[in-house]
Amino acid sequence: MKEATVRRLLPVLLAALSITWTGTAAAAAPAELEYVALGDSAAAGPLIPAQELMDLGCLRSTRNWPSVLAARVGATTFRDVSCSGATTDHLATSQSTFTGPQPPQLDALTPTTDLVTITIGGNDIGLVGVALGCVNVFPEPLGVSCKDRLTAGGDQIAAKIDAYAAEFAAGLDAVKARAPRAEVVVVGYGTYVRPGGCHPKEPIWARDADYLQGSVHRLNTVLGKVSADRGATFVDIEPPSVGHDVCAPVTEKWFEGLVPTSVAAPLHPNARGMAGIGAFIAGALGVSRL
Repeated sequence: MKEATVRRLLPVLLAALSITWTGTAAAAAPAELEYVALGDSAAAGPLIPAQELMDLGCLRSTRNWPSVLAARVGATTFRDVSCSGATTDHLATSQSTFTGPQPPQLDALTPTTDLVTITIGGNDIGLVGVALGCVNVFPEPLGVSCKDRLTAGGDQIAAKIDAYAAEFAAGLDAVKARAPRAEVVVVGYGTYVRPGGCHPKEPIWARDADYLQGSVHRLNTVLGKVSADRGATFVDIEPPSVGHDVCAPVTEKWFEGLVPTSVAAPLHPNARGMAGIGAFIAGALGVSRL
């Protein structure tokens, strides 16, 4: 090719290369992903180091499963407003904590939010308080069964869970109204205790342990049904947490018992659990961008 011809074509070639490079770069650039995490202590991770200092009253860990999920999906914007002690009311109203009031969790949502996760309902039912009421240091019959007490004349906890469905549905509707284009993912509660429990390692009688986990399962069933009815995705973490309950060896447990064996709140996920739950949710959604 003659030198004069090359000189004439050089600007065209450079422009073409520029267009090709720009197009490739644009195609390779990750899309924006705005992720907001809502929920209670099962999502927040009380006491797990390190705790967020800006919202210390929420006892929210920087290693909780929402943080794990945010990294897995490559969130470009991540707002975690999960807060220990939160009930469904605190989606729309402020929550009092020991460091002051927290704004309504729904305030974190915007019309551009792409992904919302939520774990809520345990405090509405009072599951931790129920579990504490099931403690019996001595074996049967030296004590009172919480199952017997709570089911005399009808199952009180089951009735609360069933009645909660309407409140949870309203909560999901409020989330959808604030973030209409977002994928809403409801994450349930785990397998905290295995069938029959492990008394005296965890001081809850076998039938009471089964009653407690049965109540968790009932709540998960309600959360799953309402989620399906409202067009949300439900991720059930009971199956993957089997074998990682409070009775498991220290190196395998995802949930701490009444006396924690790692830095985490009693009857809550520990750091290992948060990592496992976050990875499972990412896999269940099939949205990992790593």
